[in-house]
Amino acid sequence: MTRLAPTAHRPEVAGFAYHDVTDEPRTSGLQRPGAVPYKLDRLAFARHLDGIASSAVAPELVTQIDLARPGRHVLLTFDDGGRSALHIGDELCRRGWRGHFFVVTSLIGTATFLDAAEVRHLRSAGHAIGSHSHTHPDIFRELPLERMVEEWRTSCDILTDILGERCDTASVPGGDVSRLALESAGAAGLRYLFTSEPWLAPRTVGDCWVLGRFCPKRETPPERVRALAQFRGWTRALLVREIKNVARRTFPRLYRRYVRRLTAPA
Repeated sequence: MTRLAPTAHRPEVAGFAYHDVTDEPRTSGLQRPGAVPYKLDRLAFARHLDGIASSAVAPELVTQIDLARPGRHVLLTFDDGGRSALHIGDELCRRGWRGHFFVVTSLIGTATFLDAAEVRHLRSAGHAIGSHSHTHPDIFRELPLERMVEEWRTSCDILTDILGERCDTASVPGGDVSRLALESAGAAGLRYLFTSEPWLAPRTVGDCWVLGRFCPKRETPPERVRALAQFRGWTRALLVREIKNVARRTFPRLYRRYVRRLTAPA
């Protein structure tokens, strides 16, 4: 993947990419082996939030940030649109925080996912709602550009109809990115795209801002989350991610087999 150089004098944005928060994993979100490590129980999540609260800055929304000015910011994001998003939204509001909820729109109203009324409820509480694609392709970066753009546009059109306002924020399903995947967001009219690359510095691809995130798992200790929220440990996280990216691209067939195993129905 082409390395994107951050522009000087932009802020540092510590983004966190969570998924489901539930004591009953079968009741929320994707039900496949690859999703299990990202499902935190409520106590573990509360401890993570306590760690994030140690930061000198409170979590905010990306639309509240001037990405052309220096400063430090913390952003909380939640992928997939599982039903546990309702509990998550309440927990954030209780702390006076707001988060970003990225929804797989083809799954809206299905058994373990938010329905349209619940999506509207989250938005009415002040949270941001964005796209996590329409169908959650397993390796998004391997799609043709036209298919990527279609995934974004279809999903954003559905969310626009539900919310009565433009959807211009998204996160990449599966986390794998390429230059083409990033370009697809701008081509679809998105203004902000979140990846799973632990970048602190926002970048631009065309007219779209690209922001990085760290993806906590259920075994991630709250002490590590605390350090990251205090802008410590990001270089290590990026190094680990880049090693994984090299392995994925060096052994593409093995990686596809691995993804198929993780995404098979549980």
